[in-house]
Amino acid sequence: MADTFESLNLTNALQDALKDIGYTHPTPIQQKAFSVVLSGRDVVGIAQTGTGKTYAYLLPILRNMKFSKEKDPRVLIVVPTRELVLQMVSDIEKLTKYMTVRVAGIYGGTNINTQAKAMATGTDILVATPGRLLDLVFNRAIILKSVRQLVIDEVDEMLNLGFRGQLSSLLDLIPKKRQNLLFSATMTEDVDELIDIFFNAPELIEVMRAGTPLEKIKQSAYRAPNYFSKLNLLEYLLKHDESMEKVLIFGATKRMADRIFEFLESKFPGQFSVTHSNKSQNFRMQAIQKFQDGMLRGLVSTDLLARGLDVTDITHVINVDTPDTPENYIHRIGRTGRADSEGAAVTFVSDAETEYRTQIETLMGKPIPELPLPDESIISLQLTEEEKEAQYSGKNYMKSATLIRSQGAFHEKLEKNKKVNLGNATKHRREMKYKKPIKRRPKKKGGDK
Repeated sequence: MADTFESLNLTNALQDALKDIGYTHPTPIQQKAFSVVLSGRDVVGIAQTGTGKTYAYLLPILRNMKFSKEKDPRVLIVVPTRELVLQMVSDIEKLTKYMTVRVAGIYGGTNINTQAKAMATGTDILVATPGRLLDLVFNRAIILKSVRQLVIDEVDEMLNLGFRGQLSSLLDLIPKKRQNLLFSATMTEDVDELIDIFFNAPELIEVMRAGTPLEKIKQSAYRAPNYFSKLNLLEYLLKHDESMEKVLIFGATKRMADRIFEFLESKFPGQFSVTHSNKSQNFRMQAIQKFQDGMLRGLVSTDLLARGLDVTDITHVINVDTPDTPENYIHRIGRTGRADSEGAAVTFVSDAETEYRTQIETLMGKPIPELPLPDESIISLQLTEEEKEAQYSGKNYMKSATLIRSQGAFHEKLEKNKKVNLGNATKHRREMKYKKPIKRRPKKKGGDK
């Protein structure tokens, strides 16, 4: 194995760029993936968040990239969120500082015509979210006939977000003769099925068993009976734990994230911000940048941004809710303990979330240590409207009231919607009147004589 990047077969341009970035030692996934990706084989790489998966495929791709005047992209990288697009483009620009490589990023939520014009100048590497990419392909603003390498990053999250149809369409549109690279922190049955259909005998590179969090992350859990008890606990920890210098706080929904932020703003004015998909792109990027620069003590977010936040030196991840899928827990806590740093992950667990905690511990193969509540005054008897309704429905109070009241896909239709479409109304009335079907007489050819 290579001890330094100099031991890998990198060009001088890439080595100089890595020195500028400050990277000297490749991570295990980078060591194992480099020669395999370089060989042109399909690769499935499984490694934890924060272990350098992005550079594991970027370095060999850039090592093999030759200068070209071709307009259409030769490398396509598909990611689930706009934040990941921007982060990926930034990483590529840093690595290609001493190379002539054109990179572009496209994503939803911005003017599609502006992006179409930008693509007209040509690009070598295209980073995109699935939906906007397909829009531009169908508008003929992007041609995929020259793609020779396809990277699908965080594919399990894309499937969770409902991008399966778009991914399948993209895989059918790209030339069959290509190299497929898939990198993720977790592996699911849906991902396995995607690989079986579209990949050609890929080599599996697994640094850690899927679902195993980094040992550098100290995990703990508190039992809190309800939402307001969780907020009291959050306030207590932030006031009494001086090591919580750079804190990323997760809420289950956008509404919950806003509520948590409003609470923190009242207790710690100006020290926290919030970011989720309802916020504008500029607001989100400014909040993340302030958090990165140390201008904020903490940032409140949702799972949608759990994989798009690449902020260094996060000391703590706090889960105000317990994620309902184990994979989301892994991605959340993977925001801390990155590179050579240590980190801590704290999770608040209500009685309704005990099952989620059990699923997480089963995936990891070890329990999350539970700590006693630090103060009895933390327990609150106040309930949110969702919690009050959940008492009668038996549902998790983290779900919205609308979902709790919902009857699902199968419910009694309203009276006005029970009408049956009988087609031609006049024909139907005539059939009812004469008690027999009305047949149209065939027209005579050539007209009457």
